[in-house]
This record gives sequence, structure tokens and C-alpha cells, in this order.
Amino acid sequence: MKRYNVRMRIELPTVEGRLLKRYKRFLADVELPSGEVVTAHCPNTGSLTGCTPEGARAILRDSQNPARKLRWTFQTVEVDGTWVNVDTGLPNGLVAEAIAEDKVSELSGYPDLRREVKYGTGSRIDVLLERGDERCYVEVKSTTLAADGHARFPDAKTERGRKHLEELARVVEAGDRGVIFFCVSRADVTSFSPADEIDPVYGETLRRVVAAGVEPLAYATIVGPDRFDLGERLEIVL
Repeated sequence: MKRYNVRMRIELPTVEGRLLKRYKRFLADVELPSGEVVTAHCPNTGSLTGCTPEGARAILRDSQNPARKLRWTFQTVEVDGTWVNVDTGLPNGLVAEAIAEDKVSELSGYPDLRREVKYGTGSRIDVLLERGDERCYVEVKSTTLAADGHARFPDAKTERGRKHLEELARVVEAGDRGVIFFCVSRADVTSFSPADEIDPVYGETLRRVVAAGVEPLAYATIVGPDRFDLGERLEIVL
């Protein structure tokens, strides 16, 4: 898979272990090489369907913070020979870096970039691009679900995700650009589609707002134990 020379290095130390189980959404038990079993924070609210195989190689990030309740963060897991990023905090940074380095042609030409800007009804846009009076609102969605080489979103019903689509539709109606950017946290995919069997309302909403002018983008990524690279743009099948 082609790389676009945008790489997010993981600065904190990492260690490889074996995933024992993920539970209560935010917890994962991992066996370290020493045999010690640690409980790590899982920074992902989704179901992680297909991404938590028992005994899989897993990468933990060490916070190096003795005051933190859970020292380790569950960052990456190997699924069928492919590393998958499960940390939903990483895609936002990668996409922002890629746009800033002019590696996303669909979003080039904006000299000003801001992150986590308040807008709409109590929302924050992941990336706001500005060029004079022109504004482009970019909502980033971390995507891990895949089947037969096709990325899917969401992996659980998401009222919040639907709200974000409606917010984008409103900025488009007001005359600005609105972009929904599916950052697929794995490389073993060639296309993207909404997961209608999981959340049909999200799929219906996505199709409606796209018809109204919201622009969908999907990119694969190349994931490693200590890096996260932008990959190829994916075909979107709605």
C-alpha cells in the first residue's frame, strides 16, 4: 500500500504482550513477556468487533505516570496478520498532520488549521480549515471494523455520530464545506461502506447528508507498534 509520507510517531515507550480479554469497554487484560498480567485502559467506546481476538499480539503504551490509575494504554492489536490501531485519539492527530503537510489533496489550500473548535449545538469540530472567509469543517471518525477487505462504520449504534453528521449538514447549508473523514485504522481494506446492519439509521443519515453536500472521505492507514502512517484513499460505496 502506498504511503503519503505522513507518519505519527508514538513518543512514549511501548511493549508487546498477548491480549487476554477486553471488557467493560474501557479495560483490557494483557499478558506481558514477563508473564505479568496488567489491566490497560482501552481508549475506544466502540464494540471493536473482530479486533479483540484472544491471544492476539497487542501493543501497550506506557504512560510513565505513577499517579495514573491505569499506567498502560491498549494501543494496537494484530488481527489476521495486520496491525490495527484501537486508540481513537490517534486518528485525529494523524489527519490534522496530513492536512497541514498538504498530503490530502481534497483538503489542500487552507493556510489556517485549528483543532477542537466549538461549533453547532455543543459540539467540537476535529479540524477547522480556513482561507479568508472560507471555512471547511472536518469531522474525523476512527474506523476499525472490516470484513472481506471492506472497512465499515460504525461498529456499534452511535447517536453521537449521527449528531455530528447533522451538524455538518447545517454548516453546508450555511455555505461552508463539511467533510466526514473516515480514518480507517488498518491497511487490509480497499473500500468503505456504512455498516447498515449495525446502525441502519446512521447509514440513512450519512446518505442523506452526502446528498445534501457533505463530502465523505476515507483513507486507510499503515499501523505499526510505534507509528501510524497515512495510506491510500479508499473507494466509498454508499
